[in-house]
Amino acid sequence: MISNKSLMITALFVFTVIGAYSIYQPFLLPLTVAILLTMATYNLTKKMIKFFKSRKISAAIATVLLILIIFAPIVYMATTGVGYMSELNVEKIKHVTVVFKTFGEEIPIVKEWIPTALSDEKIAEYIQEATSYLTTAGSVGLGFVKNMILVLVFYFLINYYGERFFDLIRALMPISKMKSAKMIHEVSSTMEVVFYSIIVTAIFEGFLFGIMVSYFGYNGLLFGVIYGFASLIPIIGGAVVWIPVSLYAWTTIDANAAIFIASYSVVVISIIADTFIKPVIIKVIKEDLLKSNIEVNEIVIFFSILAGMSTYGFWGMILGPAITSFLIAITKIYIDYNSKEQLLAKQ
Repeated sequence: MISNKSLMITALFVFTVIGAYSIYQPFLLPLTVAILLTMATYNLTKKMIKFFKSRKISAAIATVLLILIIFAPIVYMATTGVGYMSELNVEKIKHVTVVFKTFGEEIPIVKEWIPTALSDEKIAEYIQEATSYLTTAGSVGLGFVKNMILVLVFYFLINYYGERFFDLIRALMPISKMKSAKMIHEVSSTMEVVFYSIIVTAIFEGFLFGIMVSYFGYNGLLFGVIYGFASLIPIIGGAVVWIPVSLYAWTTIDANAAIFIASYSVVVISIIADTFIKPVIIKVIKEDLLKSNIEVNEIVIFFSILAGMSTYGFWGMILGPAITSFLIAITKIYIDYNSKEQLLAKQ
């Protein structure tokens, strides 16, 4: 039977948690992402601690690596991309539309659509809408930069305090230490495989695209970075990059260049690299590099990333698989607990 003292302590704890949530709610997303990234890179950090004999140095190096791998390309993409956007003047836009009009007049269905969709009034509306989108993206970008900085700060602190932080999480779980440790291990192992697989495949596919577009005189580094991040988007993936680039090449270079960019992107990257090479990369990372025995269902991971990104945006590719793996782990524990309860009831 629960005593009055236990009820009072529980009530105070609940009210304190509610109060803390109301104060720290803006920091929960970056804190959660930082925790998951720490779990994903836990083994790497542990090896660095063993090598450098210093938790502070290891936490600092891990944070710098995270900046170089994830956040530096985002900053480069944003700053350089804005420079390219500023070069798109009205004359260039008109030149592109003239080419589309000339080509579209030869297609019966498109011919009827062109006069209204590509009129001067409509083009002015498109430019106005694009400007509003850029303004909105700028405000969202400021929020992203703030969260990015907070993620890095929390990531360093969690790595620095290490086991003490996760011991606290295990102590707060209303299950045995063995089960809580197993749950954290499953989430951590899943995050580790997903994190390194995402990083390696994004770099690989971005490299393939960047090398190809640089041949046509475009900024290979910029478009490689953009394609790498776009490849993380489930279903459509790199199509959001190669379609506009091939259309732009069609208007500024020639039709052969556009056909080559589109064909290369579909055959070499989407079919060969993404369909055949990517599973091999994931297998090598999982079995040879990480020595992980965790069973990661690629279909579940695919839908968890899709659901996560549709809800949380960029951070969803980290939160989606983590929440899903946590759900699977807690479901296993619940089934095990329920089976034992039913067995005791029969006795």
